[in-house]
Amino acid sequence: MAITKGFRALVDEAMAQVTTYSVAQVKARLTDANTQMVDIRDVRELAEGTVPGAFHAPRGMLEFWVDPASPYHKPVFANEAKEFILFCGAGWRSALAAKTLQDMGMSNVAHMDGGWAEWVKQGAPTETLEQHKARRLAKA
Repeated sequence: MAITKGFRALVDEAMAQVTTYSVAQVKARLTDANTQMVDIRDVRELAEGTVPGAFHAPRGMLEFWVDPASPYHKPVFANEAKEFILFCGAGWRSALAAKTLQDMGMSNVAHMDGGWAEWVKQGAPTETLEQHKARRLAKA
C-alpha cells in the first residue's frame, strides 16, 4: 500500500492550523498561572528531564485524558481558563496533538516549536525526572 499523505504533510497541515509559540514566548509565560505546559513525550523520554511545572500526558493517552466522557479523564484538562501548551521532542507530535485537540473542540491549546530539543538548546530551565516526580507527589 502506498502512503498518499506522509507525516511531513500532516505536520505541515497541523502547523498551519494551530497556535505555535517559540521557546522564548513559552519561557516568558512559564510562571503564568493560566498557562499549563503539557509534555506529551513517551515516559522513556522523561529521563532527559522536562519543562518545570509540566504535566505529563503521553501522546497515546492524550485524547482519553482530555475528554470528560472518558473513564481516563484527568481533571487538569477541565480548566478552560488555562492555555495548554503541548511539547514533544522536536515539535512534530505536539503539532499533530494540538490539531487533534482542536478537532475535539479545545480552543485553548497550542504547541511549542522545536519541542524539548529546542528548549534545551536555548538553555531554558529544566527539571529532572526526580524533581518532576517529587513535585507531582507534593500536589497529591
